[in-house]
Amino acid sequence: MKRYGIVLGVAILALVGIGAWLLVGGRLPLQTPNHDGMVSGTVWVANEEGNSITAVDAGTNQVLTTLNGIEGPHNLQVAPDGKSVWAVSGHESLAVMIGASAYQVHGTVPTGKEPAHIILTPDGKTAYATNGGDNTVTVIDVATMKTLATIPVGKYPHGLRPSPDGKWVYVANAKDTTLSVIDTATNSKVADIEVGQKPVQVAFSPDGKFVYFSLNGENAIGKVDVASRTLVGKVKVGGGPIQVFVTPDNGNILAANQGTKDNPSTTVSIIDATTFTVAKTIETGKGAHGVVIDPTGKHAYITNIYGDDLAVIDLATRQVVKTIPTGTMPNGISFSAFTAPAPSTEITLTMPKHNDDGTMPGMKMP
Repeated sequence: MKRYGIVLGVAILALVGIGAWLLVGGRLPLQTPNHDGMVSGTVWVANEEGNSITAVDAGTNQVLTTLNGIEGPHNLQVAPDGKSVWAVSGHESLAVMIGASAYQVHGTVPTGKEPAHIILTPDGKTAYATNGGDNTVTVIDVATMKTLATIPVGKYPHGLRPSPDGKWVYVANAKDTTLSVIDTATNSKVADIEVGQKPVQVAFSPDGKFVYFSLNGENAIGKVDVASRTLVGKVKVGGGPIQVFVTPDNGNILAANQGTKDNPSTTVSIIDATTFTVAKTIETGKGAHGVVIDPTGKHAYITNIYGDDLAVIDLATRQVVKTIPTGTMPNGISFSAFTAPAPSTEITLTMPKHNDDGTMPGMKMP
């Protein structure tokens, strides 16, 4: 009886303690699920001021390695087959192709001035890079590593993405009020769509019917009907939105709100795609900039440009479940379903001058 009395007394004291804690404003800790193994693949992050690229294992949310040697990589993009990663060097005005498993530079191709973003068409055959310094887009043949065309667009083109069917590339002109539309069959600009102040990046709905875009100068996200090429809506978000991304189920649009260096924003807005209203605002980190979502739709990944880290969001609970250190000033971000190897040390990429055809001597395709 004595032992039972002691146990009962301890239990009562514990309950009293918890009750008193709750009365003074405390709360019980949330039970966060273990997110290891929920997603497989690699998250790639371009660290612009760090002159490096961080590779993160999406299964463990741990850094695999850091690739050093690319000067001023603003943005990057994983190829559709996951075998290579493309980045731009803003300092050197180059597009750089890196093997995702051997961590070697396959080749480089000259771009225009101040390249910002690079993307590949869904078939992986063509790359497009925006050149903010000369208001153009460089078109690159992936197989030959040669420039196919240089396309004039709007003022200071920044973010761009291809339509799901690969027929169009939409370009956000950051010092303009337009989105430029590129026909990938002819590699020519076929339209400029008036949308608002300082569009920075675009994102297609998975069905290709709509393209969403950040309006950095209006603290808003806009929506264009692709068939009619007309603006059909805007919604206010946080300060200084940059990148946008649509969930694979077409249910939500995520917008990273960066703000400015002097007055950084710290949030991501989740917009309901059906009602086109903000459904949730999540605190993610200082200067939320880049957004990518894994193909299963379980996790979103946000680069915090002024926090030098990467936030992982559980899209089911809409909570940040992990914060991962990156290099300095993480900008662009991309996801690969392929899990890259984990070398024992950081890697310094070899960046020799490219051949006339854009390739490097003795280097095979990844």
